Amino acid sequence: MQLLEQIGLKFQVVPSNSVEDLESGLDPHELAKSLSLRKASSVAKKYRNAVVIAADTFGVLEGKILGKPKTEGEAREMLLAMSGKTHSVITGFTILDADEGRSVSRSEETSVQFRKLTAGEIDAYVQSGEPLGKAGAYAIQGLGALLIERIDGDYFNVVGLPLCALAESLKEFGICAL
Repeated sequence: MQLLEQIGLKFQVVPSNSVEDLESGLDPHELAKSLSLRKASSVAKKYRNAVVIAADTFGVLEGKILGKPKTEGEAREMLLAMSGKTHSVITGFTILDADEGRSVSRSEETSVQFRKLTAGEIDAYVQSGEPLGKAGAYAIQGLGALLIERIDGDYFNVVGLPLCALAESLKEFGICAL
């Protein structure tokens, strides 16, 4: 939400009732686009004269998709697995015109290098509560920034929405962010 405000878009947040199934067997980029399209379609059914933006973000480490941990134990496992390694963050987004049914779905990938973490650092971060409900068990825009050595790609993609790619795609719908 803050990211859309940052680029000056006027919008209303409407939760989608679509289910996030990360076990579909699709290629991660196709999965991200598929999930965002399902979310956008679910919301667009309720509106007329609206352009719907939906997104889905997750991590990928050694071919395994990292969703949002539901427990502290799951968060610890994810963080330990990523410690000292590079993983990808993939965000799929869909822009859908509710009246015309026209849509564009794209995905972006950013590489994130975690520094080697100690068990104490992982425990302290998990105890902060920040990892729960965050894709890959961290928030780069929060305390999670302390876990990351470097990134290659769009920072905002890691936050959850690749702003440059989104703004370029919005032009196809007559919406100019600048």
